[in-house]
Amino acid sequence: MDRRRFLGTATGAAVAGTAALAAPAIAQNKRELRLVTTWPKNFPGLGVAPERLAKRVAEATDGALTIKVYAAGELVGAFEAFDAVASGAADMYHGAEYYWQGKSQAFSFFTAVPFGLTAYEHNGWIYHGGGQELWDELSAKFGVKAIPCANTGVQLGGWFRREINTLEDLKGLKMRMPGLGGEVFRRLGVNIQALPGADIFPALQNGTIDATEWVGPWNDLAFGFYKVAKFYYIPGIHEPGASLALGTNLNVWNDLTPGQRAIITAACQAEDAYTYAEFTARSGPALKTLTEEHGVQVKRFSDEILQALGKTSGDVLREAAVSDEITQRVFDSFLAFRKSVRPWTAAGEEAYLAARNLDFPFE
Repeated sequence: MDRRRFLGTATGAAVAGTAALAAPAIAQNKRELRLVTTWPKNFPGLGVAPERLAKRVAEATDGALTIKVYAAGELVGAFEAFDAVASGAADMYHGAEYYWQGKSQAFSFFTAVPFGLTAYEHNGWIYHGGGQELWDELSAKFGVKAIPCANTGVQLGGWFRREINTLEDLKGLKMRMPGLGGEVFRRLGVNIQALPGADIFPALQNGTIDATEWVGPWNDLAFGFYKVAKFYYIPGIHEPGASLALGTNLNVWNDLTPGQRAIITAACQAEDAYTYAEFTARSGPALKTLTEEHGVQVKRFSDEILQALGKTSGDVLREAAVSDEITQRVFDSFLAFRKSVRPWTAAGEEAYLAARNLDFPFE
């Protein structure tokens, strides 16, 4: 895919304005909803996920309910999606909840927090650990109903123009990283900047930033970061399982029939599983392309850096928890689930992967 197709800066919002966002069309028992996204148009994985969601819903309702998808900048900018839906100017958004952490720190926990839950652990918390109920309560304060609708799995540590060997090497670095992970790095001396996806490559290319995280090998290859940064760091402690969301204006959600709500929920669950599988399948070959064809060097953060990141993450999360009452309850629930699931993750996934990594003939 030509990178230039989806790297255009989100300028359409200034032209269209929210006045162009009309109420959903309802005619002859048919209804169309407008969905704004935080992603560049046609972007692999993230940008295509809401398009697939719209297709699933249209097919399941025989066209009675359709969703018109607008990429970031076509109607509103990437970081304006939540407000557009909350105000009723748009009906739905697809994006990362930590983009809204300025409204409440609690939102970050519904995407990913540093040293938090993996993708499958996150879904365990949402569906069986009380996460969705807390999310409903939080989002309802802003007139939104949100549910999981895609997951990238673990993300990598980021792209750097130069090697990062010690904590001292982080100081003064200009880096794009959103969410509470960005705050962790900021406290270690990094100058953190929040940029929407379409703006990252130009900023890295012109030196506005020295480093960036994005998603993982598949999406990072598409953005072409390897052209200006050759050091790719692991592990990505900031987003161990990035869950993305479909947010719907609460009045619109309540106005849908029970059957329509069930179809949208099922379509989101299907997209969540499908996207996670797609990222899993595409990332291995993409990583091979990056290292073998483009000379990218995969580096591991030192134990010194990881331990500092871990300690600082704990500090940041505890401080976020006391920022408001709902965040404290979300934090308590999240932490309790993390504690309860860790023994099983260690005995199950971690133990198996450690065994698989032993040196024995197989392939």
